[in-house]
Amino acid sequence: MSLLLKKIFASSIGRTKIPILVIFCDGSTYANTDARPELTITYKSRRSQINSMINHGWGLIESYISQEVDIEGDLKLLIAAAAETGPSLAENTRQTRTPHPVIRLRNFWHEIRFGNRRISRAVNNALHHYNRGNEIFWQYLDPSMTYTCAYWKTGTRNLAEAQANKLDHVCRKLMLQPGERLVDVGGGWGSLLFHACENYGAIGTNVSPTLDQNAWVREKSIEKGLSDRISIQEKDFRQVTGVFDKYVSLGVYEHAGKGQLRAWIQSMAGCLKPGGLGVLHFIAHDRPMDTDFFIRKHIFPGGYLPGLSETIELMAEYGLEILDIENLRRHYALTLDVWAKNFEENWETIACSNSAYFNERFRRTWKAYLNFCAEYFRTPNAVLRLYQITFSKGNTSTYPMDREFLYTERAEKDLPKKDRAAMAYGPESLKN
Repeated sequence: MSLLLKKIFASSIGRTKIPILVIFCDGSTYANTDARPELTITYKSRRSQINSMINHGWGLIESYISQEVDIEGDLKLLIAAAAETGPSLAENTRQTRTPHPVIRLRNFWHEIRFGNRRISRAVNNALHHYNRGNEIFWQYLDPSMTYTCAYWKTGTRNLAEAQANKLDHVCRKLMLQPGERLVDVGGGWGSLLFHACENYGAIGTNVSPTLDQNAWVREKSIEKGLSDRISIQEKDFRQVTGVFDKYVSLGVYEHAGKGQLRAWIQSMAGCLKPGGLGVLHFIAHDRPMDTDFFIRKHIFPGGYLPGLSETIELMAEYGLEILDIENLRRHYALTLDVWAKNFEENWETIACSNSAYFNERFRRTWKAYLNFCAEYFRTPNAVLRLYQITFSKGNTSTYPMDREFLYTERAEKDLPKKDRAAMAYGPESLKN
């Protein structure tokens, strides 16, 4: 058994420059170099070795989560090593189906069991990730509780600034004006709505089925004196009611599910007034392909990373004009680096909040999730993207014809008097 696994490791990581040592449960070892290992993988059972032989890398991670394998060193190195010896970017892009037949079958079965075809299942899938209490997220996000890719423009010093940059970047793309009705589909803990209401005078609506997050938004709205300007529709992300001037959704379109993209885009177009503007921000592939099984099974059940191409086609069918597409892939790697670091540093606090729930299995699952995603967005042959699509309902005649407005400082005269005091944004503004 160990001999077969050695061959598997030799074919997968044998050519990487990262020194890796593998220790099998019979005491034998495999090392890809003579150098001191930066990563050590220790098998603790025959079952874990069988899992790796059948499921390859996915089996290794599952055994790590179940504590039948220990991994010492930076988990990002696993992804870096696989990328270093794996197919090129072009080859990965052409490979739209998971090559491993067992994982492809398991992914197919997952879609049957957890796909978002029914609204009730979609809601349960969303609650699985987000309705864990706010304490865990408070410990690794920035103070604004923004749980999407930050914007690390030149001079950004920390995550709080990067997230404030992102919130304002989105509001500028939307060209928000005082009194405009803004719907945020999947608004999380409300950071975008708070920023839009405080700095641009918008009137906000959050659409989300996640109870813990909605309770947080209600409480913070009262604290900030915004309860009369922020409302909540506690429902599935495709069930938006009302007509709005501006639409935004940050990092939630991925939850629609493989067969529900059309319903999402139809709802998005239906709730936006003619001439209205929107920003759709989502993790994606450039073309339709299978979504990673580990993420679907352990982190976002029922999720599907849409293809940019299929999304654009659907938007065209519903009369939405694409105004701009921005790829923030490298920004997400930096964001996840900080989240992973914060999670590790604050793990004891997280565990103490509910030791029965936040156990060692959970720690390993979340550690793998944050670190692997960070590296997946960084590797030169990775197919993951983070897109922001700016669009209008119908062909626009008023949107600026260049991007200068996104990067020039807003003058005070452009802000309502009551919002001029909130013009500054950054770490200090995120403390309340």
